[in-house]
Amino acid sequence: MQISVIGTGYVGLVTGACFAEFGVNVLCMDNDEKRIARLEKGEVPFYEPGLTELVTKGIGQGRLSFTTELTRAVDHGEVIFIAVGTPPRKDGSADLSFVEEVGRGIARKMASYKVIVTKSTVPVGTGSLLRNVITSTREKKIVFDIVSNPEFLREGSAIEDFMRPNRVVIGSDSERAVALMKDLYRPLYLIETPFVVTDVATAEMIKYASNAFLATKISFINEIATLCERVGADVQTVAKGMGLDKRIGSKFLHAGPGFGGSCFPKDLAALVQMGEQAGSPMQIAGAAAAVNAQQCGRMVRKIKDALGGLRGATVGLLGLSFKPNTDDLREAPALSIARELLDEGAVVRAYDPAALAEASRTLPGIVPCRNAYDTAQGADALVLVTEWNEFRNLDFTKLKSLMRRTILIDLRNVYESGRVTQFGFRHVSVGRPAKEPDQNA
Repeated sequence: MQISVIGTGYVGLVTGACFAEFGVNVLCMDNDEKRIARLEKGEVPFYEPGLTELVTKGIGQGRLSFTTELTRAVDHGEVIFIAVGTPPRKDGSADLSFVEEVGRGIARKMASYKVIVTKSTVPVGTGSLLRNVITSTREKKIVFDIVSNPEFLREGSAIEDFMRPNRVVIGSDSERAVALMKDLYRPLYLIETPFVVTDVATAEMIKYASNAFLATKISFINEIATLCERVGADVQTVAKGMGLDKRIGSKFLHAGPGFGGSCFPKDLAALVQMGEQAGSPMQIAGAAAAVNAQQCGRMVRKIKDALGGLRGATVGLLGLSFKPNTDDLREAPALSIARELLDEGAVVRAYDPAALAEASRTLPGIVPCRNAYDTAQGADALVLVTEWNEFRNLDFTKLKSLMRRTILIDLRNVYESGRVTQFGFRHVSVGRPAKEPDQNA
């Protein structure tokens, strides 16, 4: 089978490369000529573990190719995936102008039956909108079907998520289109992946409901963490006790500086807007967003309290991307924290394994560093913001020799306090009592 993917951003490129690995002939289209030129050389424009190798393999085996020509992409694919951006408007609603533009382009170019699939995260009703756009634009009465096939890719583990997903959701009112989609995903039948086949609107809602629920778990445990600090409880033990209940589960119950990235903040805002437009306020989703918006401020106050003030202090930040194994800085808590620290008069030294260059352009006030130990040089506190693996086994003896004051502020609760305090460090974490240095260190 031949498919086309419109849009070579994160979702589009991962989708195209993974389908090529499934043995499908894939043509990815984007109107960014420089991006396509780089991709044709196997150069992936963002960091995602394993993706460069997969793209290179697909190109080498002749199953993955790239173009800037929409006509070629429409002619090539019987199934056409739309994976363009749906950025938030000022009111939080999703901007569908790119989706509509692609729909009009497909309508003008298609000469035979097509299955047109929304892979981007789009509000409920987008499938109907897209159908109307294509129907009103096409010059000939060519049959087509609309499918919603939302992605559930986690940045940093996207390839594994595509190859071994928890489920595949297919929304369509056409048996023909569903059959083609199932054929595309046939390799997943071998690993008994569950398929949810439903109507378009329900498929669109599944994506938003899933992300909103996960975001709510994060905001909930962060509120519990704040209460734990006030009453002297340990949020990690609380979360473990909660997570052992199979009705709750342990995932997304990790207290920290809040969620960021391209999905949760945007999708919560869009869901709240959908609720307002439908006359059904999304009160829990709105509360989850509000709690998250306050979380970075809480982390800055924690740093300020630990140092006794920020003006003139030197703070080392470890991790800038919104999560490990990605260079994505969208809505990254570390950037919000760094910005507030700078505004309060602190010197901010920072390091990230993948996102440092872009973060330095975004926040030119930070001092970019070579590694964790360079970041610690002369610092009054070292703040672990993003839990990259290389920060999980720091040499505290070396850090102690480099830092002006020995304070570790662990915003991801990576370390047990006893391990930190034995080296003479004060350990400040989230939702747990701060621990003073071992007097014998």
